[in-house]
Amino acid sequence: MSDKTVSPMVKTILEFGPILGFFVAYLWLKESTFTFGGTDYDGFVVVTAGFIPVFLVCMGILWKLTGHLSKMQAVTAVLLVVFGGLSVWFNDPRFFKMKPTIIYLIFGGALAIGLMRRTSYLQYVMEGLMPLTQEGWMILTRRLMYFFFGLAALNEIVWRTMSEESWVYFKTFGLTAAIFLFFMAQGKVFSEHSSDSSEDA
Repeated sequence: MSDKTVSPMVKTILEFGPILGFFVAYLWLKESTFTFGGTDYDGFVVVTAGFIPVFLVCMGILWKLTGHLSKMQAVTAVLLVVFGGLSVWFNDPRFFKMKPTIIYLIFGGALAIGLMRRTSYLQYVMEGLMPLTQEGWMILTRRLMYFFFGLAALNEIVWRTMSEESWVYFKTFGLTAAIFLFFMAQGKVFSEHSSDSSEDA
């Protein structure tokens, strides 16, 4: 299926809407306890149970509108179902909190394997978005690999040493801001290793 054009606003809402919805629902229900089948579930687990189908529906709509889902989105969806499902099944929020760690370890590990083979898997995924030379892709891939491993370690530190609410803030805003700032900080790589010779690029 070929890629289709979709409004950037619609795409942003579908990608980030579920995350913001999780955050708002958590703040609303964090002090609540719900009983299902004789078992008590705190607000975090209940919100997680609701987040999984909402996220999958939004990804399904995005796929229907664009005709495409990135490998990162597909991996994220699978891990969300696995670790979110484990949190709900065992009534234990720790599984869901470990999900970002596993995601970043997988992404970082995949980039590391590519680097050991002297290739950039990042280039394979994002080549149409950023015109870089081969050297530029290798530099960016190496930096992103370390960055992903750093995020995995940071997530473990935050959820194991800080309050649940602090982790929710970190997950919703901290990780997103960190990724945004990482790419903003790579301006020198984009300018020095651009494969587009035009001035406007």
